[in-house]
Amino acid sequence: MSNPMEQFDVKTIIPLHIGDYDISFTNSSLFMLLAVVACSTLFLACLTKRTIVPQKGQAFAEMVYDFIFGLVKSNVGTEGLKYFSFIFSLFLFIAFGNVLGLFPYAFTFTSHVAAVGALSLLALVFNIVIGIKKKKWGYIHTIMPKGIPWVLAPLVMPIETISLLSKPFSLTIRLVANMTVGHIMLKIIAGFIVALGVAGVVPLLFDAIIIVFELFIALLQAFIYTVLSCIYLSDAIHSH
Repeated sequence: MSNPMEQFDVKTIIPLHIGDYDISFTNSSLFMLLAVVACSTLFLACLTKRTIVPQKGQAFAEMVYDFIFGLVKSNVGTEGLKYFSFIFSLFLFIAFGNVLGLFPYAFTFTSHVAAVGALSLLALVFNIVIGIKKKKWGYIHTIMPKGIPWVLAPLVMPIETISLLSKPFSLTIRLVANMTVGHIMLKIIAGFIVALGVAGVVPLLFDAIIIVFELFIALLQAFIYTVLSCIYLSDAIHSH
C-alpha cells in the first residue's frame, strides 16, 4: 500500500532559479494553470453562442454568475459589487482547484498551506487597500475602535491587529484541512481495493461514495471560502 501522503509532494517539472531563489515550475504550478485554463475554457464554451433564451451551457454560466453576484450583494452590499470580479475569480479558482484534485493522479494545490495562504494574504491586502482607500486615516479604527480610551491603546491595538492578521490564517487552515483529510481517506481506502482482490469491490464502492461526498465538500469549501472573503471585505468597507 503506497504512502497516502505522497500525493501531497510538490515535484519539480521545469527547474528554474534566480540566484538563490527557486522559482521552478512544479506540479502545483501546473494544476493552478490547469484550473485557470479549465475555468476559462468552460465559460468561453458556455457563452460562445448567447441567446435571449439561454441554452444549457449559457444557463449554467449565468447561474454561477448570479449565485456569486447574490452572495456579494447580500454579504457586502451594493457598494461591494464593484469588487465582484475579484470575488468571482476567487471562487472559481478555489472551486476548480478543489475539483481537479479529485481526478486520478491529479495534484490538489488547495491542500497546501503555501498556495492557499498566499491567496488568503492577497485577499487580506486587497481588503486593507480598499479600507484605506475608502476611510483614509479613519481606517485606524480597524485596530483601535471608536470609544476605546487611548490609555488602553497598548492593549487593544495588538489584540485587534492579531485579529485582523488571523483572518487569512483561518481561511487557509479551514480549506487546507478539509482537502487534506478527504484525500488521505480516499488514498487509504483505495489501497485496500487491490490488496483485497475480489473482496476489493467493497472498498471500491465505499471509495466511490466518498468521491461523490468529496465533490460536494470541494464545492462547499469554495463557497465557505468565498463567503468569509465577502464578510472580511464587508468589514473593510463598512466597519467603524
